[in-house]
Amino acid sequence: MKKNYFIFSLILILSLIIISGCTNSKDSIATISVNSDSEHTNTFKQLNLGELYDFDFKLNNADKTWVNVWIESYKDGKQEPQPIDKLSYGLSPNKVEEGNLGFGIINTSDTRLCFLYSPNATTPPQKIDTIHSVGVFSRWDYAIGEEKVELKLGETYLLGAYRESNGNSIRTYNLQNENEVKKMISDDKVVFLLKIKIEEK
Repeated sequence: MKKNYFIFSLILILSLIIISGCTNSKDSIATISVNSDSEHTNTFKQLNLGELYDFDFKLNNADKTWVNVWIESYKDGKQEPQPIDKLSYGLSPNKVEEGNLGFGIINTSDTRLCFLYSPNATTPPQKIDTIHSVGVFSRWDYAIGEEKVELKLGETYLLGAYRESNGNSIRTYNLQNENEVKKMISDDKVVFLLKIKIEEK
């Protein structure tokens, strides 16, 4: 009797674990992770083109979803009315799509250009304002790491932040903390936030 009870309990526990695992995989529609040593970033460095912030991105159910990637811009603590750049794509003929996704800044002699790219689309370079280079400190921080992060439908995720400060230093913030992000926006002269959201169509 005790043996049968033990076997029944074991089967019940294993069933719950399997059901739980299936539920979690349904919630996760995509995965993303930092790819700081990718071929894309190394090419940018070798050619001295500017800065590139690259991610490994895998989208499940790509034939039923829509991906939105955009760059919010803040100047002197105030958000600009429109994103600097945005990229939207989806309803792929393939069920699964994976590849590189990211944000690049191209430096020229008199201006800077930014662009977004994904496995299936790229935006044309957009001109962004340049602050005088004297006394300006700039920094990029990833909001996620090299471990895969699972993305869920309908949720907005911060992937990283590019910042410029007119002070003689630039501090570090925890980009996983909403209050820290708000403080960063108010402290720095210019802030670009790279965000992503996946929706079902």
